Amino acid sequence: MSDMRPKLLIVEDDPGLQRQLRWAYEDYQLFIAGDREEAIEMLRAETPDVVTLDLGLPPDPDGTSEGFATLAEMLQIKPDTKIIVASGHGARESALSAISSGAYDFYQKPVDIDELGLIVRRAFHVHALEKENARLAEAAPEDARVLGRLITAAPEMMKVARTIERVAATQVSVLLTGASGTGKELLAQGLHDASPRRGGPFITISCAAIPEDLLEAELFGGEAGKIALAHGGTLFLDEVGDISPALQMKLLRFVRERVVGSEGGEPLVVDTRIVCATHHDLEAMIAAGAFREDLYYRLAEIVVRIPALKERPGDAALLARHFLSRFAKDMNPQVKGLAPDALAALDAWAWPGNVRELENRIKRAAIMADGKYVTAANLDLDGDRLEGGDVVNLKAARELADRRAIRRAIARTNGNISGAAKMLGISRPTLYDLLKQYQMQG
Repeated sequence: MSDMRPKLLIVEDDPGLQRQLRWAYEDYQLFIAGDREEAIEMLRAETPDVVTLDLGLPPDPDGTSEGFATLAEMLQIKPDTKIIVASGHGARESALSAISSGAYDFYQKPVDIDELGLIVRRAFHVHALEKENARLAEAAPEDARVLGRLITAAPEMMKVARTIERVAATQVSVLLTGASGTGKELLAQGLHDASPRRGGPFITISCAAIPEDLLEAELFGGEAGKIALAHGGTLFLDEVGDISPALQMKLLRFVRERVVGSEGGEPLVVDTRIVCATHHDLEAMIAAGAFREDLYYRLAEIVVRIPALKERPGDAALLARHFLSRFAKDMNPQVKGLAPDALAALDAWAWPGNVRELENRIKRAAIMADGKYVTAANLDLDGDRLEGGDVVNLKAARELADRRAIRRAIARTNGNISGAAKMLGISRPTLYDLLKQYQMQG
C-alpha cells in the first residue's frame, strides 16, 4: 500500500538534529540528506513539496556558500518547492538573501521544534493551495461550463441549465426571472446557442436602460429596428417588466401578428424567437394593473427562475477563481489564487448583488492584492463585517469567529503559541489542531 503522507526533505548535516527532526515529523514521509549531492539526488527521486535546508553544509559548515548553492540548484530543478532555510550565521543577512533568492521562509538556529513545525505545516498548505488554485483556474471553469458559457457546479443552477437545454429545441417563448446580476443574459445567449436558430442573430435590448420614445424606435424602427434585425434568430428583451403600457400594447400586437411596419409602409414579416428577462414579479404587476396579462402569457410560455448566487453552494468560489484568473493575468500577474480566509468569506457572504457584485469585488481585489493570494480584506469581506449579520452559513460563521479569536490571542501574546492557547482556554495541541484545521499562520 502506497504511503500517501506528504513528502518532506530535511537537509541537515548534524546527526543529533537529524534524529530530533525525524522524531518530530512522523506525519510526513521523511527524507534526510547531509550534503548538497544527497539533497539534489533525493529532490530528483522523491520530488518533495517542502524542504528544510541548513545553509551551513559541508564543505562549508561554518559559512553559507554551500547552502545557497544548494538552494539555487533545487529551485532550478523544482521551482514550486517550498524551501525553508536555517542558519545561525548572520541570521538577518542570510534571511534577506535567502528570501530574495527564492526561499519560502527562514528560521534561526537553535531550532525550536514547535515553531519550525508550524512553518513546515504552513509551507505544505501554501504549496497545496497553489497547486489547487492552478488546477481549478485551468481546468474547473471548463469542466463546470454548461450551455457553452455558464460556469456552475451547483445542482440548483445545473437544473436551470438542463431546463433551458430542453426548451431550446422548441420555438416556445421563454421568460427568465431572478434578481439583477444572476446571469439572465448569459442564459438567454446559451438558449439561443443551443437552439436551431444558433446560426441566426442574437439581438438584445435592455428595456430599462432606454427612454420610452427611444425604446419604441429601437424596437419598431422598420428594417433597422431591433425586432427586424432579429429575423431568423432570437430577440432578447432584458427587463421587459420596465416597458410602458403603451409599448406593452405595441409589443403584444407584434407577438400576435409577427409583423412590423417598414419605411415604405409595407408590413415586414419577422420570424424571431422571443426570450425575455426581468427581476420584477410580473404576476404582482398584473394584479396591480401595471403589466398586461395577455402579453405576459404570450411571453411566458415557459418561465425559468434563476437562483440567486447565495442559493448556489460552491459557485461563489468557483466563479471567483475564474474571474481572478482572468483579471490577475492583465492587472496583477503575481496573484495566484485565493487565501483560505477569502474562500471562507466568499462562502459566508450573502451576495446581494449576485454574480455582478462578485465579479466587481474580484476585479478590485486582483488590483489591490499585495502578495500571491487575495485575502478577505482585499475583497472587503473581513471578519468584522461578516459577523455583523451577513453570514448565511453557520459553519462558516463559527470558523470566522474562531479565526478572529485565534488571531487576537496570537497577536496579544506576540506569537507565543503556549501563551495564546492559555488565553483562549485551550491546550497547546488543541490550538495547533485548530491552526492546522483552519490553515492559519501562527
